[in-house]
Amino acid sequence: MTTRLPPLRPNEFTADQAALYAAITGGPRARGRQHFSLTAPDGSLRGPFDAMLRSPAVGSAQQELGAAIRYRTGLTDRARELAILLVAARWSSTFEKEAHEAVARGIGFADDELTAISGEDVSGFADAEGVVGRTTLMLLDGDLSDAGWDAAADTLGIAALFELTALVGYYSTLALQLRVFRV
Repeated sequence: MTTRLPPLRPNEFTADQAALYAAITGGPRARGRQHFSLTAPDGSLRGPFDAMLRSPAVGSAQQELGAAIRYRTGLTDRARELAILLVAARWSSTFEKEAHEAVARGIGFADDELTAISGEDVSGFADAEGVVGRTTLMLLDGDLSDAGWDAAADTLGIAALFELTALVGYYSTLALQLRVFRV
């Protein structure tokens, strides 16, 4: 499958695109241990980030939401990556699967856990992680049952449940964009 967007290189940016590029490459995604590269050798952005440059106003808001979800929520690293990978599995999002499996391995996910997640099987996850997995799958189906709400609200709390719904929506949006633009 060939991408529908030729990558934008830094020498081609408008001022707004350059500001967004700087926010992405100089923000929290670029700090600390890198599990996947944000840029290609020519300096263009990889994954969903290159597409965000096409509309800097929306792309800026979108990348900021993604940074908040990845780095400023109350979700544990494992809970966050479990949910992201379930979204990637549901929507067959190759880039997100590859990128976030690397992150997940870096924080201790075992290969059998990653295989189970790829098959949307969360039966091996217990306690809060099990609730995150089951809640994510219900959200991907479109809603939470009353029992699902009760379990998530009681175990995770309302703030984390809000964050989880934002995560599922955000990564579902990225999956759609990655499919449409053939990234």
